[in-house]
Amino acid sequence: MNVAGIPNRTIRLHADGWSVEVIDQTLLPHEFCLARLQTLADAGRAIADMVVRGAPLIGATAAYGMALALRQDGSDAGLARAYAWLLAARPTAVNLRWALDEIRTATAKLPPAQRTDAAYRRAAQICDEDVALCSAIGEHGKRIIEEISKRKGSSPVNVLTHCNAGWLATVDWGTALAPVYKSHDAGIAVHAWVDETRPRNQGASLTAWELGQHGVPHHVIVDNAGGHLMQHGAVDVCFVGTDRTTATGDVGNKIGTYLKALAARDCQVPFYVCLPSPSIDWTIRDGLAEIPIEERGVDEVRLVRGLGPDGKPTSVLVTPPHSPVANPGFDVTPARLVTGLITERGVCPASADGLAQRFPERAGRR
Repeated sequence: MNVAGIPNRTIRLHADGWSVEVIDQTLLPHEFCLARLQTLADAGRAIADMVVRGAPLIGATAAYGMALALRQDGSDAGLARAYAWLLAARPTAVNLRWALDEIRTATAKLPPAQRTDAAYRRAAQICDEDVALCSAIGEHGKRIIEEISKRKGSSPVNVLTHCNAGWLATVDWGTALAPVYKSHDAGIAVHAWVDETRPRNQGASLTAWELGQHGVPHHVIVDNAGGHLMQHGAVDVCFVGTDRTTATGDVGNKIGTYLKALAARDCQVPFYVCLPSPSIDWTIRDGLAEIPIEERGVDEVRLVRGLGPDGKPTSVLVTPPHSPVANPGFDVTPARLVTGLITERGVCPASADGLAQRFPERAGRR
């Protein structure tokens, strides 16, 4: 996708051929800067500190983190240590574990001297595969926008999204925003309502930034405005991403997603989850009971980051200094509230049968 008119990916190899460059998303939208990862610890910190965000990009970063680790220590102990270190970085996004499993499978049976090259090859493949998956999701979702556009005539299709599920959350294209980008590029009039997404403000800082870079019309709204807009007919469809979806269609995503799904159901607004298959956890069936919910640091709630009067980044305390804070990072939207899952293989019902139809090779496997 475009940054100042130049196509970019969120992760790539540095010119030296072994270290990894990622966009430092903690600095957006006020500064576009690349961070260089050279060690296992660099990759783990980038994931844990949200330098990289979004389940697919977390997975891609973890894959390259394994390659960086094996470059330093290709032994069985080194492989196991890298796997455990990176797995602990973020508990909710299942893509992390999936990517680590992919690298372990690609390297474990090889002699230690061959593991590094194999890890780099598989990490590059994971990145390319993610681009293809997200592009396909975009095409399937674009058909939904096209149908709405036909009914509306010349008026733009209003899409509400939550958190950041654009190209910054993936390697390219994004999940929930891929249909928006595909529609915009095809000349379909489309407009995005961008939830600010407290407490990290990924919508206000990331989604709005990337939509603006690509020229997509949008407005940033406070998180609590979505229901009001739906009640007044200003939202045609909701597209959100997912960090982990169960085999039965329950969706774990950024905190606040469940409330949007409730409002959409009450207002009869279609609510779709854009779901690349590595985000499906085929081992669990009950999202409320089995999806781990990350409890993040209190300063994410207590402090708001932005530009100060001098134009420099600063943090401002917005709560009483001694008030306790709870900060669950995710919630679970039950499958019954989801209109459909948009996968790389097409749209399906949010159910065990629906997913089994699109992924028959996984049906019945736990």
